[in-house]
Amino acid sequence: MVFHGHSVPAGYFKTPQVNTLGAYPNLFLKKLKAIYPLAVVNIIVTAIGGENSVQGAERFTQDVLIHKPDLILIDYALNDRSCGLEKAYLAWNQMIKQAKDHGIKVILLTPSPDQSVNYADPENELKKHADQIRKIARENQVGLVDSYQAFEFLYPEKEQLSKYMAQVNHPNELGHELIANELMKWFQ
Repeated sequence: MVFHGHSVPAGYFKTPQVNTLGAYPNLFLKKLKAIYPLAVVNIIVTAIGGENSVQGAERFTQDVLIHKPDLILIDYALNDRSCGLEKAYLAWNQMIKQAKDHGIKVILLTPSPDQSVNYADPENELKKHADQIRKIARENQVGLVDSYQAFEFLYPEKEQLSKYMAQVNHPNELGHELIANELMKWFQ
């Protein structure tokens, strides 16, 4: 399994600290191995902090497909606000098409929280990206892990949300645990 994305799957907590083992790809692996102790499961994280999906699509063949994974998980929405919905839509679809052309299954992740977002605004930029990723998953008939929705119970109260965050836009281990739990729903 290859986890492709930005700083969150890479394990950035409070920058510059990178907590690889406390990030959701490795928390997920630990949970998966607890259920399937006889399975050989390997994960590769090709995530780069600060990167958006346009940049991720550019290196998809050389950094992701080269590993010949059975499953690719894509998580770029937090940083896709910098490139916009239209460019992100094209990049996500390009990566999905390339994966499917190689017979690889795909799971998309909606964005984890950013404490600077006004979640009371139903038109906030992060929600627009989450909605677009849900649409892309439906259109391409691929899996979806709705991180945005998993944290929704925390959005009304910033103080509660901060308990799940290492810094403004990076979850702490408790936050990563929420994402790993959502991922596990595909494997139980």
